[in-house]
Amino acid sequence: MAEAVVEARKQSRVGKRPVALPKGVTVNVSGSKLDIQGPKGKLSLELPPTVQLKKDGDKLLLESSAPGRDAARYQGLGRALLQSKVKGVAEGYERLLELVGTGYRCEVKGQTVSLALGFSHPTQVELPPGVSGNVPADSKGTLLVLTSADKSLLGQVAASIRDLRPPEPYGGKGIRYRGEAIRRKAGKAAKAKGK
Repeated sequence: MAEAVVEARKQSRVGKRPVALPKGVTVNVSGSKLDIQGPKGKLSLELPPTVQLKKDGDKLLLESSAPGRDAARYQGLGRALLQSKVKGVAEGYERLLELVGTGYRCEVKGQTVSLALGFSHPTQVELPPGVSGNVPADSKGTLLVLTSADKSLLGQVAASIRDLRPPEPYGGKGIRYRGEAIRRKAGKAAKAKGK
C-alpha cells in the first residue's frame, strides 16, 4: 500500500519576516479583520482567509494554512499589505505631482483641487476623505503634494489626477510624478533638419 505524500507548506521569504510595530501604533484583531491605529490615522485590513496573525510583543507574524504553494503567496501578500498599513498610520505616504507646461497651475481649497491644464475651463478634482492636498508657496502652483495614510488610495488619486493630462513625448507638457522619466521623441522639426 502506497503511503500518502504530504506536501510541506512553503513559506514566503517576504511573509516570514515579522512586522515591527512602531511606538504609538496599535493593532486590534477580530477574526481576519485588523484595525490599525496610529498618529497619522486609522486603517482596516481584511487578511486572506487562510492567513493567521500572531502577536509576539511588538512584532506581528503571519502564517498561512493554504495547501501547497498558495501558502507562500497568501502569506507574502498578507505581510506586504499589513506592512504598508502599519507604515501609513505611523509615518504616512506622500506623492508629488509636477505640472509642466505654459500656464499649467493648481490650487487647493479644502478638499477640492483646481487645475488649469490648457483646457477652456479649470478642472476640479474632489479629494476623497483621508487624502489631503497642498501646494507649496515657492512652487508657484506647479507642484501638488498629496499625503495620506492609505498607500493604495493615495496612488489611485494621484494616478487619476495624472490621467487628466498625461505627459506627452514631444514637448514634455503634462502632469508627471516627481522623478518620473518621460520618453521623449524628436518630432517633425528634427526630421526636417536631417534632410
